[in-house]
Amino acid sequence: MIHHISISVENPQHVAQVLAEVLNGQSVPFFPHPGSYMVFPLDEYGTGIEVYPLKSYIKPGEGENQCVFAEASNVSGFTATHAAISVTSTQEKIEEIGRREGWRTIRCNRDSFFDVIEFWLENKVMIELLTPEMAAQYIAVTRPENLKEMFAA
Repeated sequence: MIHHISISVENPQHVAQVLAEVLNGQSVPFFPHPGSYMVFPLDEYGTGIEVYPLKSYIKPGEGENQCVFAEASNVSGFTATHAAISVTSTQEKIEEIGRREGWRTIRCNRDSFFDVIEFWLENKVMIELLTPEMAAQYIAVTRPENLKEMFAA
């Protein structure tokens, strides 16, 4: 179970507000790192997305100290990090929000296994959104017995 993830974007407050809209949740300032926000879908798992300023990264603390936030001098904003997130929103609502924001939003099929909506935050960070129908496809494909069968092949 993944309870939260973090991403870095150019406009953390705006991205957090849009994600909260798509997730039917709420965004709030993330006090450990000023200028960052936390998005909560307000589900039973405590799911969250931390949204940091673009140049932010996390590095190990010294000795017994916890991790610390740092800032890179030059970043593109593109990343291999992404998440697939189940949402209660409809495909139509997601597409409408994507159009409004000018962000690439496209329904894709993942190798005939399941569908996702690629929702490109600021056209740089991909979040795969799964409507209830898509989430059911994903869960069916990734049931332990189905995965074991695929791995054995």
